[in-house]
Amino acid sequence: MKKKNILRKAGAIACLALSVAIAPCSRMSVQAAEVIATVQGNVMSGTTTDLLKLATNEGNMEIKLDSGTDASTCKVLLPGSNIYVAVSHGSDGYLHAVRITSGAQNSTVTLDTSSSSTVTGTISEKSAGDVLVVKTPQGEMQIKLDTNTNLSGCSVLVADRTYSITCVRGSDAYMHATSITDTAGGGLGSSSTASTTPVSSLTPAPVSPVTTGTSTVTGTVSDKTKDNMLYLSTKYGEMEIVIDANTDSRNGLFLVPGRTLVVSVYRGSDAYMHAATIVGAKEAVLPAQVDTSSTSTVSGTIGNKSTENVLYLSTSAGDMELKMDVVRSITGCKVLVSGRKVTVTCARGSDAYMHAVDIIGN
Repeated sequence: MKKKNILRKAGAIACLALSVAIAPCSRMSVQAAEVIATVQGNVMSGTTTDLLKLATNEGNMEIKLDSGTDASTCKVLLPGSNIYVAVSHGSDGYLHAVRITSGAQNSTVTLDTSSSSTVTGTISEKSAGDVLVVKTPQGEMQIKLDTNTNLSGCSVLVADRTYSITCVRGSDAYMHATSITDTAGGGLGSSSTASTTPVSSLTPAPVSPVTTGTSTVTGTVSDKTKDNMLYLSTKYGEMEIVIDANTDSRNGLFLVPGRTLVVSVYRGSDAYMHAATIVGAKEAVLPAQVDTSSTSTVSGTIGNKSTENVLYLSTSAGDMELKMDVVRSITGCKVLVSGRKVTVTCARGSDAYMHAVDIIGN
């Protein structure tokens, strides 16, 4: 009996020792199953909030993003971004991202936080590295990302998604994002307009007699262009297009030589082609604070470098550059052509530029 008790105790001790020896190994194998590898690569086009496409030295990978993915230290998943991804096997056969990190360097650029602006737009796939290309109704903006950009308002930052971006001017002349919010909502695994007020929203569109029969042409402005006649060089030859009272030129005011325009045209009762709408390229700009309580009035002729953004005005005192972002009225002319004499009321902005406020054709 005594011998049996001794054997039982020895067996129990052996089992206990074996279980203690095996337990750490079991725990280690569970941890290894959670993160099987860490891969480094560049984010590819086509990445979404659900699926990360990564180009690595070993080939292209597709990695699922889900609610368990830790992207707290690296939310920028734009094409070209270099990242590290800790991955695990998923029951769906995909690799899943456990953790995403980045080796981005801290920025040495000084930011002017005394004045900020907010724009809403869609991130373009042309975005690369730390430069966001943001598509807004007024055009494309380039905004830089910093390591301290506040991204708490979005799960990750991907192309073809709309965000609200607060930005300030940096010492490198770029606008820098201080915070970004996902306007669409949702998070991982869930499936803009600049604050500038454009002239087009201040001037009512003319009532057009055109109901059908319009076509669209693209070309560059010829130096023969006048206030009432647009000479447009197209791939089919030069067109003569009448500009009349019904022409909507709000988005294509400047008809200066070499400028590219998109014009909607129709045939008039006089046998000429008439312009229904004129649209010129316009860059998105951030609004400045303009002190309209103190204005100046200048007269001069429009220079041929003028664009929808900047009016180049030749005056008796020299050449002026007047920004066009806060124009509230244009009278006495339908379009602005090179050599046209105008009188401009202008005011100084917080960006140190003079800004055109009212324009009158002479």
